[in-house]
Amino acid sequence: MKKDLLTKRLTIAPYGAWAVLFIVVPLVFVAYYAFTDDSFRFTTANITRFFTTTANVTDETGAAREVHTYLLIFGRSLKLAVISTVICLLLGYPLAYIISRASDRAQKIIITFIMIPMWMNFLIRTYAWMTILQDTGILNNALTALGLSRIKIIGTETAVVVGMVYDYFPYMILPLYSIMAKMDTKLFEAARDLGCSGAGVLRRVIFPLSLPGVLNGITMVLIPSISTFYISQKLGDGKFFLIGDAIEGQYTANNLHFAAAIAFILMVILLICMAVMRRAVDKRPTGGV
Repeated sequence: MKKDLLTKRLTIAPYGAWAVLFIVVPLVFVAYYAFTDDSFRFTTANITRFFTTTANVTDETGAAREVHTYLLIFGRSLKLAVISTVICLLLGYPLAYIISRASDRAQKIIITFIMIPMWMNFLIRTYAWMTILQDTGILNNALTALGLSRIKIIGTETAVVVGMVYDYFPYMILPLYSIMAKMDTKLFEAARDLGCSGAGVLRRVIFPLSLPGVLNGITMVLIPSISTFYISQKLGDGKFFLIGDAIEGQYTANNLHFAAAIAFILMVILLICMAVMRRAVDKRPTGGV
């Protein structure tokens, strides 16, 4: 038994070392920079600055109002990220179920098609959507050919959401598919034998059993969506300043400590949200009729 235990430890040692070097150490440095000033003395000024910085903005009616700059940016980032995540979930959940119930050959083919866009560089995928959505792009040219009016998408929240959904959609499908493919179909048959309709089977059996995949999918889509900056710069035409843009801007301006503070606050907020969601999932029953 001791030999088996030693073998297991040696097996996981490379993964543990990788996690320490590329996850734990960078997070420690982020926290260190967040709570120090340019002279590397301890301070909470960077954290306080995120919550207290204000600016005057003019709304569409021409009225001026004072807003908390970074809280406003974070709220906008969270809104677009949540919208993108919900769309990915609504589209990905039925698709993942359909794939999981298909034949082995069909599953491999469909998953391959879903993964193909991820083989291309992230920047290339974003530029491709610029070509499709811009005023003289493929979409508007098609509308013109059909005798319809052109629409402006680039520079709107819709374009940013489209980019997020396209780029992060596979991250929603794969966790859902991996969970659903392992479900025992005999549970579905048992539920129907006990009088459950198709909707009842979905609500009482399939959805509770797939909750771990739902949570993982939400995590893998929400986190990169809320912290993205390149999509908002290109598809948003620079009109939507998100929290990722704020971090990148501070880093470019060599304000490393404040950039780290924003990243640290964002990380803490996301960890709290994920912990609350996971706790809620753990308290739910695993299914039943």
